[in-house]
Amino acid sequence: MTGEHRTVVLTGTTRGLGREMARRFREKGLTVTGCGRDAQRISKMNEEFGTPHGFSVVDIASDEDVADWAQRTLDSCGPPDLLINNAALINVNAPLWLVPAKEFSDVVDVNIKGMASVIRHFLPAMLEREQGVVVNFSSGWGRSVSPEVAPYCATKWAVEGLTRALAEEMPAGMAAVPLNPGIINTDMLQSCFGSSASSFPQAEQWSRQAVPFILSLGPKENGQPVSVPGV
Repeated sequence: MTGEHRTVVLTGTTRGLGREMARRFREKGLTVTGCGRDAQRISKMNEEFGTPHGFSVVDIASDEDVADWAQRTLDSCGPPDLLINNAALINVNAPLWLVPAKEFSDVVDVNIKGMASVIRHFLPAMLEREQGVVVNFSSGWGRSVSPEVAPYCATKWAVEGLTRALAEEMPAGMAAVPLNPGIINTDMLQSCFGSSASSFPQAEQWSRQAVPFILSLGPKENGQPVSVPGV
């Protein structure tokens, strides 16, 4: 990605990787538009960032919510140069047959269907300009598996396939890239690793390497599974 890219749309900005990415993008002079489900955290981010940045309360699992947010964003900021699908849920550690049906559905609704909704409502405007990069956050568990997180693994494998198929549909000069961020100490990691999560890098530390790498992604990486180096 070059200096021509000035606007970022980022989901899941209220904590962890999303929040720290938003801060690094702002430091690099990009305008950041983001969303999350926690109204109090969204309010704090709007106070911290100020204009021209903006953050909205959005339930990614609701296509109507995403459609409304996308229209407001496109009207005020135009098509993004970089669209990052970061929002995700993970199930509480359990064998697959003990994961409640609603919990399984919630993970699928955010991690797969929510991602598709964001693409559905933002990508057409990017296609009109024939410019922009879509980065869909996968996981090491989108390329491998572990016990007791089968729903999460299933969705991240789906992200890999969805993104690589989308890449086949992108015009020349654009890209869709599945990204494995690496293992980072976040609330999500703590939920499945417990206290051992503290041995991995913090989100703030990770973001200082990840954001320049994400900004370097472009048409050459279209459809290529990539990982943040050194994580």
